[in-house]
Amino acid sequence: MGTFSTGRRVASFGCLILGLVLTIAGLALSISKAGDLILFTIPMNGTATPVILGRGAMFVCGIILFFVGLYLFPTLKYHRTIINVIFLFPLLFAFAVTVIIPLFLGIGYSFTDWDGIKLKGFVGLANYARMFKQPSFLWSTLLTFLFVVFNMILVNLVAFLLALLCTSRIKGLGFFRAAYFLPNLIGGIVLGYIWQFIFSNVVTKFTGTYSMLSDTHTAFIAVIIVYIWQYAGYIMLIYITGLNTIPGDVLEASAIDGANPTQTLFNIKLPMIAPTITICTFLTLTSAFKQFDVNLALTNGKGSIEFLGNYIANGTEMLALNIYTTAVINNDYALGQAKAVFFFIVLAVVSIIQVRISNKKEVEL
Repeated sequence: MGTFSTGRRVASFGCLILGLVLTIAGLALSISKAGDLILFTIPMNGTATPVILGRGAMFVCGIILFFVGLYLFPTLKYHRTIINVIFLFPLLFAFAVTVIIPLFLGIGYSFTDWDGIKLKGFVGLANYARMFKQPSFLWSTLLTFLFVVFNMILVNLVAFLLALLCTSRIKGLGFFRAAYFLPNLIGGIVLGYIWQFIFSNVVTKFTGTYSMLSDTHTAFIAVIIVYIWQYAGYIMLIYITGLNTIPGDVLEASAIDGANPTQTLFNIKLPMIAPTITICTFLTLTSAFKQFDVNLALTNGKGSIEFLGNYIANGTEMLALNIYTTAVINNDYALGQAKAVFFFIVLAVVSIIQVRISNKKEVEL
């Protein structure tokens, strides 16, 4: 034990070195936009046929060889760590490519006049200054915070009440759980168009009034209603899990001591599911901040309103939709990227504050 053959050492270091060389060469050829690498030529029918190693194949082969060498690396002490890194690499690589690298690239683009294709120059904080001078953006930010506050309260309240119902002793609990969770399975775009038809055709025929979507203030209420209808079932399942973890003997002891249902709820159930409340509050907060698809399909952000002495036509447009409109619709990618960076910072700060406050409440309870 603890000794390795010379052949394994040679194979390990050979694969590591060759893998690094191929990986770096593949990246260099891709960045420089050079052609593929011709390894050698084979004379065939009087002509020289080249054997080509493509840039993509070179990069993939380099990665594979590098990890083969890492797997064969002559060490027992760190062998398990190496194996864990090898198996986690695909996930970490995908996360880095789709999240981490675009995040840092986006921060860099926000300081330029990037047009979505190429960089034209460095503008410093000009995009951020222009962003905060737009009344439409400030209104979208304010509207998003209002939407988050209302939904954090209402979604968790409705979901908790549904969870209490679905953990009671009534018949057909499976049907009720499935029915309440079903709206969460419908895509936001489809859901928005369905409710747009309901508000504009069904509700108006029964009430004889105008559609809620025709007025900016009632349209905002309509978005909240649809979001609660969609998301409450998902949060309900988490609350059901938390309520089911409460020991039955604790509830029996409270009943024997003469506690009524209200006392049991506030003095036993709520304190014992405090971690569940923290999770549900965090999920509701982040989801409400990132609301996009229902907002797009239901109102497309339209709605006239006066804000800071200016008339704006995006009375129901929340922050995520405002960023999309700026970058994609108005073709101002640099400004849209600056707004996205601001959105990320706000969401991160608010989420951290919420989790810290909720954790303190858990200790108090």
